[in-house]
Amino acid sequence: MTTPSPVPARKHFSMIREFHLADVFTLGNAACGVGAVFLAMAFMASHSLAQFLWAAALAPTAFVFDVLDGRIARWRQTQSALGRELDSLADVISFGVAPAALGFAAGLNGGWDCAILVYFVCCGVSRLARFNVTAEALSAGSDKVKYFEGTPIPTSVVLVGVLAYAAWQGRIGDGLWGGAWVVGPWQLHPLALLFALSGTLMISKTLRIPKF
Repeated sequence: MTTPSPVPARKHFSMIREFHLADVFTLGNAACGVGAVFLAMAFMASHSLAQFLWAAALAPTAFVFDVLDGRIARWRQTQSALGRELDSLADVISFGVAPAALGFAAGLNGGWDCAILVYFVCCGVSRLARFNVTAEALSAGSDKVKYFEGTPIPTSVVLVGVLAYAAWQGRIGDGLWGGAWVVGPWQLHPLALLFALSGTLMISKTLRIPKF
């Protein structure tokens, strides 16, 4: 009777040892997103325009970190599965949850508004999950994905820019552009439809954007 070979012990995964320089920039991206959420909540308590604008400013800062982490990973040839997952999780916070929080703080807090903001975040999560699953196929054997299916989630920086401009003009809260409509049991601010459009474009299967 043949004695079965012993199963080799599973090697402990050391997260710290697996970290690369690019991952530090990815965490910078996530930190910006969390900071934006905190500032949005602080704005709702204080109504300080400065806090709202600082929260909005963290969105393009997060975008800079997002661009740099990819470039550093390719430069140092340190792309990894851990880095890819970190990047997606950071993007969900900075370009999904944070813009939705800013929208809510700006006055998109009607029942339909909230449903749209939840839809927007869910679209962002789904888009990133799809990208991670299909990245290998989209790269066609090369090291780089040739195109995006749907708009990349960092495009939500545009939404944050619109909200920041509205705040600068004093057009948030009761003064939101387009006013408020009562549709059925809930209130809808037309400005929330921009989030619905952005989310829908992110999960589009037919929209293909070349990646440079």
